[in-house]
Amino acid sequence: MVRQIRLTQDQVQKFVSVTSKCDFDIDIYYNRYIVDAKSFLGVYGLDFSKTLEVSYEGYNRELEEMLGNMAVAC
Repeated sequence: MVRQIRLTQDQVQKFVSVTSKCDFDIDIYYNRYIVDAKSFLGVYGLDFSKTLEVSYEGYNRELEEMLGNMAVAC
């Protein structure tokens, strides 16, 4: 599944905490870069003024709720 989100600096710690609980890979695509969503330093180094693309192949209720709250309207 692929979701478009907006993330703020204040949300990074919670985002990484939730993604770290998932037993599947979660990647963030930003321009040409791919960042592991479970890496605090990787996520914190992103440009938060841009829309980020989150890609994952699994289900976690808490992750879905969080991504729903961060989703960018298409």
